[in-house]
Amino acid sequence: MSEKEIYQRVEEWLSRMTLEQKIGQMIQTERMSITPEEVKVFHIGSVLSGGGSSPGENKPADWVKMNDAFWAASVEEDEKHLPIPILYGVDAIHGHNNVLGATIFPHNIGLGCANDPELVKKIAQSTAREILATGVEWTFAPTLAVARNNQWGRTYESYSEDPEIVKSYAGAFVEGLQGDLKTDSVIACVKHWVGDGGTTYGIDQGDTDISEAELRKIHIPPYIPAIQAGTLTVMASFNSWKGDKLHGHKYLLTDVLKEELGFKGFIISDWDGCDYLNADFHQTVAQGVNAGIDLFMVSEKWKPFGESLNQHVNSGNVKPERIDDAVRRILYVKIKYGLFEKPRPSARYWSNHESFGGSAHREVAREAVRKSLVLLKNENDLLPLKRDARIIVAGKNANDRGHQCGGFTVAWQGVSDSMDEESDEPASKITTAYGADAGVQRGKIIGGTSIWEGIKAMSPKAELNINGNMADRSRHDVGIVVIGETPYAEGMGDIRQGDETIAEMATKIKGLMKVLHPYGHSLVLNELHPEDLEAIKNITNQRIPAVVVLLSGRTLIIEKELEESTAFVAAWLPGSEGQGVADLLFGVYDFKGKLSFSWQKKAGENFRKGDEPYNPLFAFGYGLSYSNNTEN
Repeated sequence: MSEKEIYQRVEEWLSRMTLEQKIGQMIQTERMSITPEEVKVFHIGSVLSGGGSSPGENKPADWVKMNDAFWAASVEEDEKHLPIPILYGVDAIHGHNNVLGATIFPHNIGLGCANDPELVKKIAQSTAREILATGVEWTFAPTLAVARNNQWGRTYESYSEDPEIVKSYAGAFVEGLQGDLKTDSVIACVKHWVGDGGTTYGIDQGDTDISEAELRKIHIPPYIPAIQAGTLTVMASFNSWKGDKLHGHKYLLTDVLKEELGFKGFIISDWDGCDYLNADFHQTVAQGVNAGIDLFMVSEKWKPFGESLNQHVNSGNVKPERIDDAVRRILYVKIKYGLFEKPRPSARYWSNHESFGGSAHREVAREAVRKSLVLLKNENDLLPLKRDARIIVAGKNANDRGHQCGGFTVAWQGVSDSMDEESDEPASKITTAYGADAGVQRGKIIGGTSIWEGIKAMSPKAELNINGNMADRSRHDVGIVVIGETPYAEGMGDIRQGDETIAEMATKIKGLMKVLHPYGHSLVLNELHPEDLEAIKNITNQRIPAVVVLLSGRTLIIEKELEESTAFVAAWLPGSEGQGVADLLFGVYDFKGKLSFSWQKKAGENFRKGDEPYNPLFAFGYGLSYSNNTEN
């Protein structure tokens, strides 16, 4: 269908719509806050799943059944309702990570070290098919943040501190998701527009206090290839720019993104994003609409939102032309995607498809693991290991698929899925729908392998001892210690030295702040997780050389851990395929990953490529290999 034909259809639908129907199309709410019947009655345009929010037993069939019900309600036509199908959205940011049994790919920080746009495109294509297997059409990905301070809890969602790497991935990921916008495609949503990676002190949802020249040099460039690749949606960011919140920033949302850059699709708010524009909910509705947001992610208060927007239009605070512009954009996306022609979710080609979590997708994920790991140290050519070596494997992250997947996996904050040495039963603490604790559940990372399981498959003589206290030089030739961070997401991953930084931001930001409890107060690993160094020393004190594998969503201060190690690997958050880590440790493949972030020596440092002076522990682009055990 040509662009002309698409816009003709848009105008045909728009001409038939009442104000209430238009407002309904501008609302997206969480699945637990609405019924299929309400979707029809209120003409709702979109529904989403928040982190950890899933139907039934959280299997693809449960998702398809749910989406069938929402779709059927949205397309039922009568004298009060037009048959406009809904879009269902999810945060499938490293695979279809909400759903049990999905293939979980490395988080973006690891993929940035691979510096391989074609790999990223393959990941996006695999992710699209797993999304389609659940009857879903839309993912809030890719994230195009250029993280500049790794105290930020979302650093792992950034490919690099260098906008050039992020730019090289942006179009490839969008193309991988959207393809030809037919059977194999889902809708992409690039986020978060704009500057989310540049906040002062790395505070999530904080203030990016930089010049417009720097904003255009560092943070805007990745969006240009994404728009050129045809991304259909963009998500507004929670951060502010020079004190003004992006959700109410007409210049950046409308003047720059829509008009200057020529973005044709629609802008969606982040989770209740407009609520923080000021304390008056009624006023925030008008602020967001007038700034240029088209579809509003409203987790619970979607009825008051609709009522408020109706009042604003009737009182003249919001012009009918702005409503029509928003709905045109929403209809444009739905028509261009072919949503009106698609059958009900259960009848679509990929629904409940056996490829979900299957071997083909997992092999792509395993390849991504192999290409993303960075070898930082390899004294005496300890690596690669011999398969017949007597190996003791230790560290809290050695046998925990939840930890190696990180945040945004099954639950918003991720899960612990550790297998202790007494039981085969993994325990997982689940956090649902952005905060509600659902207690301890069992076995939540289904499929894939832990790093320990990958090592054991390679080396039958390997033994698991989490704290390493059974290390014995007479019984063990080498130790592998898998250490690092535990899962977190968004502001709960922030590192903050004290509350004074929040107080400082509060004086600069015009509006409200959403402050979450931080992950810690220091980037020094030994202060965050002293148990890691203890496990390493339990092995090295026995004069056994140690290979340390670090799982983390950012670079950390690792002076003591690095000193104790003979070999050191940055594995980032590799996802469900821990076997890919073992592939490298045993030399089945060589290391190829190069740092996409500069690695600081000590607390307080924040070196970035191009800085003067520039004196990090490991420079941007550093990475060893077996073929050349020096930086290459």
